[in-house]
Amino acid sequence: MPQQKDQSVVTEKADSDYVLGTNDEELDRLGLQHRVWRPVVTECWQRVGITHGWRVIDVGAGPGYATADLAEIVGPTGSVLAIERSARFLDAARERCRRRGLTNVEFRQADLMEASLGQPGFDASWCRWVASFVSSPAKLIGNIAGALRPGGLAIFHEYSDYETFRFMPTRPALEKFAQEVMASWRATGGEPDVARALPGLLREAGMRVIEIHPRVRTVAPRDYAWQWPASFIEINVVRLQELGRLTQAEGSEVLREFRAADADPQSWFTTPMFLEIIARRE
Repeated sequence: MPQQKDQSVVTEKADSDYVLGTNDEELDRLGLQHRVWRPVVTECWQRVGITHGWRVIDVGAGPGYATADLAEIVGPTGSVLAIERSARFLDAARERCRRRGLTNVEFRQADLMEASLGQPGFDASWCRWVASFVSSPAKLIGNIAGALRPGGLAIFHEYSDYETFRFMPTRPALEKFAQEVMASWRATGGEPDVARALPGLLREAGMRVIEIHPRVRTVAPRDYAWQWPASFIEINVVRLQELGRLTQAEGSEVLREFRAADADPQSWFTTPMFLEIIARRE
């Protein structure tokens, strides 16, 4: 009984200290985020050659949106190892794969800063918006490199210039909101612009960068991708207030400015730029 209690405390802490939260609203937002960027993601996977029979690690798998897509691509002769610290997210990932009839996924609850990612021999790893939040990107990359076979590929989507999170025309409260988002990540040991450091860290881990592509979009309220900032702002105003980074009045002003932008067909939003980085283990 004491051992079970200790484990529940660990699990509760793992879920509660996520800077963006693990509640139902965040689960839904991550699903929307995956749908917005899914064409970019799947084009990348196809370009590098992920196919039937591959063994792939989903690093920081979250609720398993990418996990399920990867499992379908590698098929029953391949496999996916989904590693995630949040028990709540892993439960959602298991259910997602169950509903899609996927039996080639192994789920592992682990802290990426404390556990290895698996035995060497994986063909590829997928890591999206994870390195921005960990306390040691160098350790994360070392763990990834150690799990890949020689010639295996590490694929990252990580932010490189979060300050491109901008609305046009400029809206002061939304500018402050973006700054507080970055500050909240840094306060927990993360780095929103971590992609700038990845090429050097990959080289130190014995990997060679073979491709880097910037990914950024500018969208209007009529575009489906507009729903990405819409959901992020609504949820994270509340989160920043919980963290004491926005007052009630400041949060209300952020939401007021966004509603004004949403109602103006001449508004535009530029997404925070991230880099698609592909590296090969030597």
